[in-house]
Amino acid sequence: MRKLIFGLFIAVLPALGLAAGSTVPLDSFESDHSDKASLQRGAALFTNYCMGCHSMEYARYKRVADDLEIPDELYEENLIFTGAKIGELMKNSMSKDMAADWFGAPPPDLTLETRLRGEAWVYSYLRGFYKDESRPLGVNNVVFPAVGMPHVLVGMQGLCAVEPNIGTPASVEPLSGNINNADVCPEYAIEGSMSGPEFDQAMYDLTNFMSYMGDPVKLERERLGIFVLIFVAIFFVFAYLLNREYWKDVH
Repeated sequence: MRKLIFGLFIAVLPALGLAAGSTVPLDSFESDHSDKASLQRGAALFTNYCMGCHSMEYARYKRVADDLEIPDELYEENLIFTGAKIGELMKNSMSKDMAADWFGAPPPDLTLETRLRGEAWVYSYLRGFYKDESRPLGVNNVVFPAVGMPHVLVGMQGLCAVEPNIGTPASVEPLSGNINNADVCPEYAIEGSMSGPEFDQAMYDLTNFMSYMGDPVKLERERLGIFVLIFVAIFFVFAYLLNREYWKDVH
């Protein structure tokens, strides 16, 4: 019994540590790996805005193309910029030593980022940049203070002049009907090409893709889980009847 309790404690310890380390309220997020259109848009966003620095070297282009129902030729032409073949791992060409000189540390591999930090953390982080001239890159992040990453999505979102309203849900005033906190950024120092809701949707797609990359067999596992539970239920009936048959003459 003690070993079982200890094992359960070890299993949940990382989640407890992550929750304890999060001091900022996060926006809610629920992934949908069955939404192929969202995953395809997220793959395009990751390739164009993230993969110049970050890799996903625990996955292969071919697997992603098959799962997202993207033809191999189309994937190679539009989503592989390093000259890699469709069957290779999703690495980038940035030198880790050069990246460490530029950013202070090599950008991490993001294959399992949503498994490590949580989907809500990633989604909130992507939308949490704001202007901070005291920082070397001129930006900070409410979810990850003193972040060393530039705001690569500034062309889409713009640059928030003040701290964004992360973790503050929108609300409607009962008398006036005004919507409060509808836009995560209340004031912009630089305007972006997208409106607030459009950028939120784009970041949903990007986070949804990263969630899929961290658990690419989720849908298959859930599908098989149903059959396993059905088998267990049927097996239980036969096991019960067999057990009753064995013991009927004992009493």
